Amino acid sequence: MLAAVIYAADLITKTVVLRALEGKAPLVVIPDVLQFRVIFNSGAAFSIGTGMTLILTIIAVCVVVAIVRTARKLGSRAWAVTLGLLLGGALGNLTDRLLRYPSGFGRPTQFQGHVVDFIEVLPGHFPIIDYFPVFNIADSAIVCGGILAVLLAWRNVQIDGTKEVSKGD
Repeated sequence: MLAAVIYAADLITKTVVLRALEGKAPLVVIPDVLQFRVIFNSGAAFSIGTGMTLILTIIAVCVVVAIVRTARKLGSRAWAVTLGLLLGGALGNLTDRLLRYPSGFGRPTQFQGHVVDFIEVLPGHFPIIDYFPVFNIADSAIVCGGILAVLLAWRNVQIDGTKEVSKGD
């Protein structure tokens, strides 16, 4: 259920932002803190892998398949939330890679669409690095799901809900 909510929120927000802001100046929500600016990302976070869109698409398909297969063993509510976040986010960005320009049905380039990113925090004022990457709802869900997965693994919580006890305990 959570995956469907994340996926729908991602698609809806991208559609609204594209209709309202594509080709226009950023929409400043909170000056120097938050703005919406449309960019099309052919790579991954921080524009890593730009030009490797096909490979990123294949990885996203593999992630979706792995999550769906793993979900059959779920017995943990925390892991259900984690996998829901990861699946919803992966599906949102995968949809862009399959259907957005320059990909899409009837176009010569397939599986290489650019992901729509639009949330920009601390524009031009991010400490340590010059900028924080522009992102979307799917990216946020993936990051949150990844953090939860690390925490659950660190606490030895298994997918089936059991807790693995180390030999020293």
